[in-house]
Amino acid sequence: MAGTPQYIRNLNENLIMDALITQGTMSRADISRQTGLSKPTVSLAVEHLIDRNLVREMGRADNAQGRKATLIRFNETAYYVCGIDIGATRIRIALSDLNGEIIAYRTHPMVVQEAHEPAEATMLELLRSHMNELLDENHLNWNQIQCIGFGIPGVVLPDSGRIHRIVDPLAGLEEAFSLESLSGAFPCEVILENDVNLAALGEYRSGAAAGYPLFVFFSIGTGTGAGIMVHGQLLRGLGGLTGEIAEMLVDDGRRLEEVLSADGLMQLAKDYLDQHDELVLEAAHSGEDDLHRHLTPEKLFEAARSGEVEAVEILQQYSQKIASALRQISVVLAPDLIVLGGGVGGNGDVLLPLLRQIISEQFPVQPQLICSKLGEQAVVTGAVQVAIQQTMLNLQQEAME
Repeated sequence: MAGTPQYIRNLNENLIMDALITQGTMSRADISRQTGLSKPTVSLAVEHLIDRNLVREMGRADNAQGRKATLIRFNETAYYVCGIDIGATRIRIALSDLNGEIIAYRTHPMVVQEAHEPAEATMLELLRSHMNELLDENHLNWNQIQCIGFGIPGVVLPDSGRIHRIVDPLAGLEEAFSLESLSGAFPCEVILENDVNLAALGEYRSGAAAGYPLFVFFSIGTGTGAGIMVHGQLLRGLGGLTGEIAEMLVDDGRRLEEVLSADGLMQLAKDYLDQHDELVLEAAHSGEDDLHRHLTPEKLFEAARSGEVEAVEILQQYSQKIASALRQISVVLAPDLIVLGGGVGGNGDVLLPLLRQIISEQFPVQPQLICSKLGEQAVVTGAVQVAIQQTMLNLQQEAME
């Protein structure tokens, strides 16, 4: 087909689409100047794109002289995509247009039952139900959804799309969340990716890491993981295992995830409090008298913000453990930037001053350290981005057929 008039016409249409997405609203004359295509070629291609609903006319330009030119823009609402973050405790869903503008965002509790065949089917039905509700609320139907990007807290095997090493609360649901199962449950294209990789992509595209050539997204929450981006590309490695820092071993032989996860932080706090029975840690604004029984990561950070000495000391010890992992990452990769995120890592107002002091005093390689800009929406933002990329690729290929 290469070299035929239809092939060349489709190349021209894709060139015009790229120009409109990059530049925004343009006249046909603007498109001609931008792309180097002749005005008749532009006019013919634009009419075909209008027929495909991918571009639309937006009225007249405010010319100083002569006939007012008709303005053309990319139709970002021709189709929609979704990003879904399947977390250990929450399901987060974002609906986006083709410009990446999130127009609806919902969160739902993760309900995990015993892992068996009916439970897998129930989980898929639950995800589908959440999506149906979101579409109904926004007066959309499945024909308008081109792609869904899923983020999962586990390793996604590149060749098969199967799940490996999923976070403990979701253990047993690997089959339900495999690419094959998700593709069968939804009437559109599905992309499956590790959640921390997607968070890294989200921060690179529209968050704290925009423009950094080499950075690491370090997520600490129910699990622990890292997403590594080099010149805008995710580093995946053998079997997709790059960034599985949960498997790093600390001095006492434990896995890093056992030490740094939310459960690891709570165990550290319990051990500290057991050794300081005469000191009672009071929860900020909670009225609790005994945090031995009621302590949570949220209460611990709130107590530290209130200046509770014991809480600060616990988090100082915890920061030393985080810093140990950051040091190993830094001396191997020498990243320009490390972004902290996740339910625990996102408490940057408390953790960053402690970690920055350790980095300045002890690290031979000293990357910049900041907190996630996107917060809990980092994963769904990255999921939306991969869904848009795939949709635009499909639209271009569709034109070439």
